[in-house]
Amino acid sequence: MTFHSILFEKADDKVIKETLEAPFFFVDLNLDQIIDTITAGKQEYNLKPFFYTSLKDMDVIKYRHEIMQDLENNSLLENIKAFAKKMCEMRKILAEVAKLHYKYQKESRFLDVVEIYCEAINSLAYDMDLPELKSRGFLAFREYVSGYAKSDGFIVLLENMKKIQSDLDTVKYNMLIKGNRIKVCKYDSEIDYSTEVEETFEKFKQGAVKDYRVKFRDSSDMNHVEAGVLDLVAQLYSDIFLNLDHYYEKNGHYLDETIGVFDREIQFYIAYLEYVAIFKRKGLKFCYPQVSDKCKEVYNYEGFDIALANKLITEKSSVVCNDFYLKGKERIFVVSGPNQGGKTTFARSFGQLHYLAAIGCPVPGREAQLFLFDNLFTHFEKEEDIKNLRGKLQDDLVRIYDILTRATSNSIIIMNEIFTSTALKDAIFLGKNVMEKIMQLDLLCVCVTFIDELASFSDKTVSLVSTVVPENPALRTYKIARMPADGLSYAISIVEKYKLTYDCIKERIR
Repeated sequence: MTFHSILFEKADDKVIKETLEAPFFFVDLNLDQIIDTITAGKQEYNLKPFFYTSLKDMDVIKYRHEIMQDLENNSLLENIKAFAKKMCEMRKILAEVAKLHYKYQKESRFLDVVEIYCEAINSLAYDMDLPELKSRGFLAFREYVSGYAKSDGFIVLLENMKKIQSDLDTVKYNMLIKGNRIKVCKYDSEIDYSTEVEETFEKFKQGAVKDYRVKFRDSSDMNHVEAGVLDLVAQLYSDIFLNLDHYYEKNGHYLDETIGVFDREIQFYIAYLEYVAIFKRKGLKFCYPQVSDKCKEVYNYEGFDIALANKLITEKSSVVCNDFYLKGKERIFVVSGPNQGGKTTFARSFGQLHYLAAIGCPVPGREAQLFLFDNLFTHFEKEEDIKNLRGKLQDDLVRIYDILTRATSNSIIIMNEIFTSTALKDAIFLGKNVMEKIMQLDLLCVCVTFIDELASFSDKTVSLVSTVVPENPALRTYKIARMPADGLSYAISIVEKYKLTYDCIKERIR
């Protein structure tokens, strides 16, 4: 097997250009909040482009699923994290080296950088042999890193580094300081009298005495005096320091490109799995969805809105899960019911599920089958923009027209309460026209609406209703049920909230 990338099996797949900006629907679906949380603390890896780039190939999705499943082996995950930690340490020292001013200090610190790198590679090659691996990605990478650790180039890099370090350990010298002059010479086994001097004067010590020793500043960079001494030492041991010069010049590009790419790409999986672990600890389920670009019979059991769930967990509140399915000719969910009942949350979760599946990640839920879309469109209510001189209704129409023009039968559209700024009669007329176009395209859609007539528009529409507590309609269950729209829950809860029921009005009149 030939290893190209831990994100893509084939070299041709890897040429997909990373998207530097978040897709336009991220804010509507709260995916921006999710990705911000996932990538927090890992800015050095620049992971967001990986999460911004959806896939169009089901085999690449399966490739990523296999790697995620291997990483559920805690032994492998910890080994990869240990490798990543060493690489972080290496980059930290390398950054310090770049800020140093004096030649030999830079070169000696560079040896520390290479030492950490070589240790990281050898440890990884050893650790990769231990766990049972099943994924194509890790099997190919294990073969690659094992071969690299045994390659002539890597062995020479390691052995020469150790040889120079060993030679530098033999460097010993004397400094003779007289006035403002320093003379440096090789150490010639002279006797160290410091211990005898301390013992001689110890008997004259009475109580606490003033410390006359000079305190050196705490800095990673040498000062000009230290650098000058080191230059003189280098002249005394010219062969050793010449080898150091050559090593530094020759191995500036010591980092293997494939290893460097792996170090960054593997964090895509680690970051996501660490995020998922937060929910699993609270008993919420994640699964590897079946993904198809042909079958539009989608379903998800015990799914939830991840962004909202993360907030609720932080607040120590419970998370409500919901199920959905479409079968046969069914393509469109029409979600109605009382306000603040979870309709928009359901619509967002539908979009989140499909997007996360499209980048090869596990999704919320016990079991799922999802559709691999070509484009995902959202139409959520927005404030009027005075710059475009359009009213709210006109802006809604322009935006939905643009979506319907660009959408194909393989797209997904999520609409959240459109045409709320016009009269009910006009909203029904416009809603039905939009619905007819969506049905002609035969695409998947979620439509959150106050127009109950759309729920039974055709055999392609499925009515979902956000439910309330039967004994107290003002209380929301946040459960979305597959049932006919009745338009009653919202009205009942509103009139009860404002005490406008028949009994309340009678009581007030009396």
